[in-house]
Amino acid sequence: MITRFLAVLLILLVAVGFTSLAQNKYIGVKMCSMCHKAEKTGNQFGVWQKSKHAEAYKTLTGAKAAEIAKAKGIKNAAEAPECLECHGAVDAKLADKTYDVKDGVQCELCHGAGSGYKNMAVMKDHAKAVAAGLRDFTVKGAAEKVCLTCHNEKSPTHAAFKFDEMWAKIKHAVPKG
Repeated sequence: MITRFLAVLLILLVAVGFTSLAQNKYIGVKMCSMCHKAEKTGNQFGVWQKSKHAEAYKTLTGAKAAEIAKAKGIKNAAEAPECLECHGAVDAKLADKTYDVKDGVQCELCHGAGSGYKNMAVMKDHAKAVAAGLRDFTVKGAAEKVCLTCHNEKSPTHAAFKFDEMWAKIKHAVPKG
């Protein structure tokens, strides 16, 4: 009976695939940039580099951040979990050695941890990439929902978030073709 159960369990594990059972790791913008910096593929890395997202961690080291932190009773904004959650930090257990919080709000904070979908064969097939952990921004409202996890009233510098206006500044589609 136990042998039969183990055999069925083994078959199910193989059918589902061991990789889908493991939690994806954050691999970092340097890994993503290797394939996402060419003009012919949309230069998503270049768009990100010019954005405030790329400087998100750095803002925590400035005078304004220190002033805000002091007013909130926080010793150091660049080390405070409540600040880092929107400025580049991920769960340390899920961060690959290639992930560096100092790179700011990088690809995976919006698109999902990339270790499961980083492979070119997976990335070329949207359905496979989504199944492997890529957030599906083709779903109406999905991008805005992700943005609002940080661009909200919890932020001490929150201003009215105008999604369409901000999305126009950061969108970085892969060209059709």
